[in-house]
Amino acid sequence: MNDITFYQRFEADILAGRKTITIRDKSESHFKAGDILCVGRFEDNQYFCTIEVLSVSPITLDELTEQHAKQENMGLDELKEVIRGIYPNEIIFWVIQFSLKEYFNEEKCVREIIITDRKFN
Repeated sequence: MNDITFYQRFEADILAGRKTITIRDKSESHFKAGDILCVGRFEDNQYFCTIEVLSVSPITLDELTEQHAKQENMGLDELKEVIRGIYPNEIIFWVIQFSLKEYFNEEKCVREIIITDRKFN
């Protein structure tokens, strides 16, 4: 099971380190710095990498900058358009900054989840 998903069109940018943030709605604002997340594709939930959350902070569309767009590997206008398309009724978003930990190691990711779950049961 993956902790977070991305549209398939973002997979190559994440794996190449060109996409280092994601902007999400409140439902995914619970992540915190230091969290290690298994990442899957939205379309088929297929695991493709593991990331570490570096920070999570609230933001509005008007507060987005060219730097945010660069971290998303797109232009600012395109970024705002993509966010509006995904979250048409939202006003406040959360910027999740992350770094790539490893890729294509689903077995390790599954094993880490099982070990973590055992610690809390």
